[in-house]
Amino acid sequence: MSTPTTNLMTAEEFFDWANRPENRDRHCELVRGEIVEMSLPGKRHGFVCGNIARILGIYTALRKKGYVCTNDTGTVVERDPDTVRGPDVMLFEDVTNYDELEIKFAEEPPLLAVEVLSPNDKPAEVRERIAQQLQFGTRWVWVVDPSKRNVTVYRPGQEPYVVAENEELTGEDVLPGFRCRVAEFFAFPGQS
Repeated sequence: MSTPTTNLMTAEEFFDWANRPENRDRHCELVRGEIVEMSLPGKRHGFVCGNIARILGIYTALRKKGYVCTNDTGTVVERDPDTVRGPDVMLFEDVTNYDELEIKFAEEPPLLAVEVLSPNDKPAEVRERIAQQLQFGTRWVWVVDPSKRNVTVYRPGQEPYVVAENEELTGEDVLPGFRCRVAEFFAFPGQS
């Protein structure tokens, strides 16, 4: 007895679907060919993402290398069936100018993917997203927890570790020279 097959969507079809006028306000990802709708993040989540993007943007500008993407930029992390994830913030070094940037989803892994936890995130789903990013070739994943005010750092083949609010997060060999206190991710201008 065979099971009925469903038409799984490709990353390219998903991009076109997501950019239709009737779908532009929806927050979705493609998971193994199927559209998964997600809740919209709140203001605190956006604030933390903005701080992280600003800090990483300053780092890339001073270094004159790399660039930052935000707003859940789609990244194709699996093919056949396709999975498109949208980390909150990513740092890339795959191209050197605006004209080389892909118009659709990223096909190359970022150096760093940052997931900022939302109150409704399920631990199993977060673990799956981390695993997919690392298997895709992302060298570093930060999971930022606004409630606990800490960052859990994931690298392929290594045990994750937690950096507390009052501690310094360094770039190790992935982001040479990068340093910031985790508290900066949660601070208003003039505070830290």
